[in-house]
Amino acid sequence: MAERIGYITRVQSFSACHRLHSPDLSDEENKKVYGKCNNPNGHGHNYKGLYFIYLWSVFIVVLHQLSDVIMTPLDHKNLDKDVPYFSTVVSTTENLAVYIWDHMVREVPEGLLYEIKIHETDKNIVVYRGE
Repeated sequence: MAERIGYITRVQSFSACHRLHSPDLSDEENKKVYGKCNNPNGHGHNYKGLYFIYLWSVFIVVLHQLSDVIMTPLDHKNLDKDVPYFSTVVSTTENLAVYIWDHMVREVPEGLLYEIKIHETDKNIVVYRGE
């Protein structure tokens, strides 16, 4: 019988604010590209992140510890001001998924992290698989 592979999914919620603004664009271009999300005072989200990890028969991961490692730098933060990564990267949800992937992949044995999925709103969902 072939080895069966399952997936563990961890759901973690966090709240953060940000402003979509690229230093490579003028203020006018930023307003055109990012619209109301370019508000100079920023805006907030209650994000819901889902982290999918391959489960092999002998692999056990302490998911709450992984969540703490990833969420502590993000929860109740201003992404643009409190997370150094976003000082040079626009804090879109797509880039947030990459940030989480890059940090989580260091904590999980190689090849076991499958997918990061972030619900920014009920209508906006981003999926990243390390590609």
